[in-house]
Amino acid sequence: MTFATPALLAGLLLVPLALAAYVLVQRRRSRYVVRFTNVDLLTNIVPRTPGWRRHVPAALYLAAIGFLAIALARPSMTMQVPREEATVMLTMDVSRSMLATDVSPTRIDAAKAAATSFVDSLPKGFRIGLVAFSTDARLVVQPTADRNEIHAAIENLQADGGTALGDAIGLSIDATAEARSASTDGSGGTGAPTPSPTSSADPSADPSAGPSGNPGTTDGTAATPVTATVLLSDGANSTGSTEPLDAAKRAADEGMPVYTIALGTADGVVQVQDQFGQVQELPVPPDTETLKAVAEITGGRFFDAPTADDLSQVYASLGSRVGYTTQDQEVTQWFAAAALLLIVSGAGLAALWFNRFP
Repeated sequence: MTFATPALLAGLLLVPLALAAYVLVQRRRSRYVVRFTNVDLLTNIVPRTPGWRRHVPAALYLAAIGFLAIALARPSMTMQVPREEATVMLTMDVSRSMLATDVSPTRIDAAKAAATSFVDSLPKGFRIGLVAFSTDARLVVQPTADRNEIHAAIENLQADGGTALGDAIGLSIDATAEARSASTDGSGGTGAPTPSPTSSADPSADPSAGPSGNPGTTDGTAATPVTATVLLSDGANSTGSTEPLDAAKRAADEGMPVYTIALGTADGVVQVQDQFGQVQELPVPPDTETLKAVAEITGGRFFDAPTADDLSQVYASLGSRVGYTTQDQEVTQWFAAAALLLIVSGAGLAALWFNRFP
């Protein structure tokens, strides 16, 4: 917490001074009671003492003084605020390995359910695009604010073929070029440049993290439109014309962070037919090392999702990370409101318990 006028925090000294004055008044009152020598008569006059309740209003008033002193200093706190606009590319692996059942019910079904929830968690002003990749990469939906179109496209994804991971990253960059141009020429954004990828990741954090990773980051003002890619894959690059790390370097040059998710476990297998028509089981472990490197190069973050629940948590974390930014906001009104509430509560209790105001 920071303060615009920290010198006014000296007003907090009023709290111990007022407390000392209150204690002195209570002691004088006790000495006056002792002077009343007819104790039996005093008991009949005052059959029950208020006990601890008589101190509650005073305690509330003292707390109110403290909150008012803090409010005068105009405090500010770092808070998460929703971005006004951004473009997010969902880049999803739909290779045959996504049919593995180590993630219930299958990797592809878990990915579709989690991606749909992620889309719903983003602010309404966000444009979302969808790239699907298997043997090749294809742009399924251009960045759009139409959630129904994205939902339908995700639902229709089918798994088959190889894994063109590098081509998918490159296509995601190309798909956001128009949105980036619109945000910088003033036609669709604020005209502010998209922040660098290193500013969108927590530099003190490990580039690899589980689903409980802290999503809070500082990367400029909430009004600055950004572009980012959320890349989900469950296997190693096996086809395509672009190497994943080369595509990642291009994304870094373009200022687009890539948040990568490794779906599945090392024990995942998928059934395929060989050239003789025999069904075989092939191991399909996720390529975590490549996905970590892509996230690190671009300034994004890597997440490991061995189960469907982990995947849902990852997408929830990404919704906070991509959909919100951190800003210092003045919270003077919070402390002023708390002080007013304490004063009203103290006065109300004094009137209720002792028939006096305040």
